[in-house]
Amino acid sequence: MTSKLTPLAVGIALSLGAGTALAQLQTETVKYSVDGKTFTGYIAWNDAIEGKRPGVLVVHEWWGHNEFARDQAEKLAAAGYTAFALDMYGEGKVTDHPDEAQAFMKEATGDLESLKARFTAAMEELRQHDTVDGSRIAAQGYCFGGAVVLNMARLGMDLDGVVSYHGSLGSPIEPEPGTITARIQVYTGGADQMVPADQVAGFVASMQNAEADFSVTSFPGVRHSFMNPGADAVAEEHGMPIGYDQDAAERSWEGTMRFYQDIFSQ
Repeated sequence: MTSKLTPLAVGIALSLGAGTALAQLQTETVKYSVDGKTFTGYIAWNDAIEGKRPGVLVVHEWWGHNEFARDQAEKLAAAGYTAFALDMYGEGKVTDHPDEAQAFMKEATGDLESLKARFTAAMEELRQHDTVDGSRIAAQGYCFGGAVVLNMARLGMDLDGVVSYHGSLGSPIEPEPGTITARIQVYTGGADQMVPADQVAGFVASMQNAEADFSVTSFPGVRHSFMNPGADAVAEEHGMPIGYDQDAAERSWEGTMRFYQDIFSQ
């Protein structure tokens, strides 16, 4: 376990006006095994908070378990949750090239049972943490990760809620009414070429047929990967139709915080 002096931790300290706050953000790298493969997760919590609290799983973009995913876990810890940035690829698979990312994603999504097993193992790691109330668990995902958390909800996994940011909304899973117990929030870009309008409409129809409790927020003119501040540099380097949008990112995060306050207070 390490106390990490990240920019976020410094920000927390400054906002509280106390140098001791630097020690409050705790992080730990966790190794775990699924079907004989090694996976690396990253857990973050605030040790200034007493007692058990809800846990939130963070599922990375198609690039793999990278710094952005860990940063999101730290933001959640600062908000009062224990967060676990999990690893859906395993064995150190992380990249900054879209071709390799696509290959990683294709391998991970090729076997739905394996995907579920990887998610379940990470959820158990989070539940077992000393700071976590295992009866209150949510999951949020970005891009590939957004699709993952939505599919876990479609499969009826025991989650209070899931949040998808610019995640794929199509799925081979068509849940029956009553299958989905998690409440769902989706944030998507109105100019997202990877999640076009017909996919959004199909998702809405599927969720309505499943009688799910869900909401979809679409931001006009916003492209894919709008939550990630590094998206513009990737777009320029690889010619991808993606881009960061500060307003959409901030509104999505604020909506997520309200969502968690609501589902975890029930």
